[in-house]
Amino acid sequence: MEKTLLKPYTHRVRQQPRSQTRLWVLGALTLLQACRMQPDDAVTPAPSPGKTADQFSADVATKWANLQLKLAQTTAGNTPPITSRAFGYAGLTLYEATVPGMPANRSLAGQLTGLTALPNPEAAQEYHWALSANAAEAIIVRGLWANTTDANKKTIDSLETALASELKTGVAEAVVSRSTAFGKSIGEAIFNYSKTDGGHEGYTRNFPGNYVVPTGAGLWRPTSAQLIPMQPTWGNNRTFVRINATTDPVGPLTYSTQVSSPFFAQALEVYATGKNLTAEQKAIALFWSDDPVKTFTPPGHGLSIATQVLQQEKANLAKAAETYAKVGLATTDAFICCWRCKYKFNLLRPVTYINQAIDPAWKPLLATPPFPEYTSGHSSGSAAVATVLEDMFGANYAFTDRSHEKRGLGTRSFKSFREFSTEAALSRLYGGIHFRHGNEQGLANGQNVAKNVLALGWKK
Repeated sequence: MEKTLLKPYTHRVRQQPRSQTRLWVLGALTLLQACRMQPDDAVTPAPSPGKTADQFSADVATKWANLQLKLAQTTAGNTPPITSRAFGYAGLTLYEATVPGMPANRSLAGQLTGLTALPNPEAAQEYHWALSANAAEAIIVRGLWANTTDANKKTIDSLETALASELKTGVAEAVVSRSTAFGKSIGEAIFNYSKTDGGHEGYTRNFPGNYVVPTGAGLWRPTSAQLIPMQPTWGNNRTFVRINATTDPVGPLTYSTQVSSPFFAQALEVYATGKNLTAEQKAIALFWSDDPVKTFTPPGHGLSIATQVLQQEKANLAKAAETYAKVGLATTDAFICCWRCKYKFNLLRPVTYINQAIDPAWKPLLATPPFPEYTSGHSSGSAAVATVLEDMFGANYAFTDRSHEKRGLGTRSFKSFREFSTEAALSRLYGGIHFRHGNEQGLANGQNVAKNVLALGWKK
């Protein structure tokens, strides 16, 4: 480019007096400088000095993820949809607090529904991306779990302080201040974004008293003392990625009490399986039960697996941030789609049908959750997580899930992520709380939602 611009001017300089020579040279330099300042070049900021995000350990990310698992288990009023939402925004926050330090990656601002802009770091300034991540996670976790116990709130404060103290050692004060301020600005911006999705008041409207339960043949009926189904409007929440025609599953099998009908056949399968559970089937059902309060819920199980894989891989911060963001977004959207489907069809649970049409004394192994059957939330969420992890770590990634080892449920080993999601779905049939069709369509729902998330412009 410089030769093309300078050659004509050099030719003419030889024919001009010295005073005009100077003018020609100045003109050439001015034109050259103008060419270098075109908008296409200006929008690409100079790389920030210092370490990139992949040069930091993932410890800050995994420690915040593990704390969220504790919050999911010990926060009153928590439900699987609420948990999935919290993980989604926390994952997004972690990613956006570190993506300026990931040269090959792009921000999701302008790509996610309703997320138009986010704060940017100062150009050509050094940042410590682990400090930014820590500050951002502290802000978003406090906001998302505002109703947790005082003891948990102190734990949030303690983790933020301990990590900040550890990470700032040997780092210039200006870098610490700048990195922390940027992280906080991201956390605050994304928490404000979360308030507009329809799920911000989820804790206070889990069982709205003004909800009218539809009645009719084949429709959901209470299966416990809880007469109002859980979170009937959750499916109206804003998804991170716009829903398309391929996301929602088809409807359930046509309801019928005829012995020759497909619906009766799938109910008979649940009944017969429950009456003749093998030791292995019972172990699978209990391992994937993931009951609220007792555990970190089904979305927590997916996050736990993602964390175990990251630790097994000794992943860096950049890898962890992208993984948690994709897992979180996919899980959140999967549960929203699942819940919209549940209240669109309001299908009864197996125990209701079996007691009515097959055996009035039958009881499932697991307690039936207080909301409609179709589709399976655990299947949807597990398939979403598995699809993301397969994309991040490979289709034949073998691992051992130790999520419930401390609870005395042992471990489960898998040859692939898809294998774990398939087992999680089957566990609901073994537990007697879902029909096979609801599990299979839940898996399809989760896979489709995850593919939408993976199709975003993550890379430049």
